[in-house]
Amino acid sequence: MSPAAKPSDDLKDAFRALVPAEEGVTVRPMFGHIAAFMNGNMFTGLFGDGLFVRAKDADRDSILASGGEDFAPMPGRPMNGYVMLPGNWRSDEPGTRKRIDRALAVTSELPPKQPKARKKK
Repeated sequence: MSPAAKPSDDLKDAFRALVPAEEGVTVRPMFGHIAAFMNGNMFTGLFGDGLFVRAKDADRDSILASGGEDFAPMPGRPMNGYVMLPGNWRSDEPGTRKRIDRALAVTSELPPKQPKARKKK
């Protein structure tokens, strides 16, 4: 995966429409793109025109078998636990929502992320 162009505003709007409106869910910039978090833990996001999700092994294998790929925001450095959905994610809204909901469920099991302490100068 090469460095991705920034997503368009239309793509960001489509992404926001897929993110569940649940307590603890926020959307904010990540990797110069946009991502959704549950209690501070990332569960899905855009990277260029692609969509990635957090996935356990069985879901990861299923996504890879259907045409997905490992999520590597830096070439050669895939992020463990995350996978890019196949390129048709926008045209398969029910399937995409299902993947996002599963990613949210997995992420909801994690403890809330604690803010990092600021270093003193």
